[in-house]
Amino acid sequence: MRLYSSKYLKEFTKDIFLKMGATSEQAETAAAVLNAADLRGVDSHGVARLSGYVRLWEKKRLKVSPKPKIIHETPSTAVMDGDLGPGLMVAPKAMDVAIEKAKTAGTGWVAIRNSNHFGIAGYHAMRALEHDMIGISMTNASPLVFPTFSKSRLLGTNPIAVAIPALKQPPVVIDMATTPVANGKLEVLQRKGENIPEGWAQDKDGNSSIDAEILKNGGAMLPLGSDRIHGSHKGYCLGGMVDIFSAVLSGANYGPWVPPFVAFLDPPANPVGEGIGHFIGAMRIDAFRPANEFKAHMDKWIETFRHAKPVTPDQKVLIPGDPERELEQERLTNGIPLLQPVIDDLTRLGKEMGVRFDG
Repeated sequence: MRLYSSKYLKEFTKDIFLKMGATSEQAETAAAVLNAADLRGVDSHGVARLSGYVRLWEKKRLKVSPKPKIIHETPSTAVMDGDLGPGLMVAPKAMDVAIEKAKTAGTGWVAIRNSNHFGIAGYHAMRALEHDMIGISMTNASPLVFPTFSKSRLLGTNPIAVAIPALKQPPVVIDMATTPVANGKLEVLQRKGENIPEGWAQDKDGNSSIDAEILKNGGAMLPLGSDRIHGSHKGYCLGGMVDIFSAVLSGANYGPWVPPFVAFLDPPANPVGEGIGHFIGAMRIDAFRPANEFKAHMDKWIETFRHAKPVTPDQKVLIPGDPERELEQERLTNGIPLLQPVIDDLTRLGKEMGVRFDG
């Protein structure tokens, strides 16, 4: 493992997107999303994903200089066609539209189709915070999940993020997959050569598995809750909701038709929509109550939960977003750790693209 500065990794990422033909603004946006993931400790969605976008571009399944456009809208809603661009570029554009609509209508909602993987959901939701708005983002993903009582892959990890501003306290940022963990966590353990915990996945016959390679062997991840007794039906419902909002509503592919992120697997035949789907929202706080009044009460809410009596004295009660924010400060100071397989992958990628990576 080796530490790299946030600035260095961001510049390398930007240079790769520029080499592929992205504009400076687009490359900067894409690099910012991946960099945010690494800083916030979501290593599975950071620079380790970079080569995945390059491989999709090589297969002509992704445009690096897309021109997203609104194809239908009302004062508070829109449907956006992502022009087969990286969700890293498309979703921020959609949030900008949602914010502008919220400024006039109180709330803004954008359903996106014909997009690709959009990185960490939290980044897009947090863009609304500076406007005194609550931000929401979600996306469907390729089918790697067995619904409760099933052994058919029908859902993705389908994350949901909500960012809520406060006054003096830091914002509440909820960013979660609707599975026990994101798929990338399995990839991280694969690189480490470690097993996954019980309750994350099942084999192709529906038996519990701790094999980090289980997805390659026909198995699947489980919904949040792991099994029916522990509430997997709730994770299944949440994942289904994200799939419907992101894709059925927008005209993207849903369920088993969502195209895979990996370039070596072809998209399913007979698609029911276009690309991957996202759903983005912004809500102006003063459309409900005075913003500072709300944020003062958010401070009180946060402080109340922070002072909840812990089970053990050495384990403080956390507010959603605390671990990511603390890690971001640490990594800005000390650097972002990369595993050797990621370093090797970026070194190879740099040589292919003519961008030096210090491996």
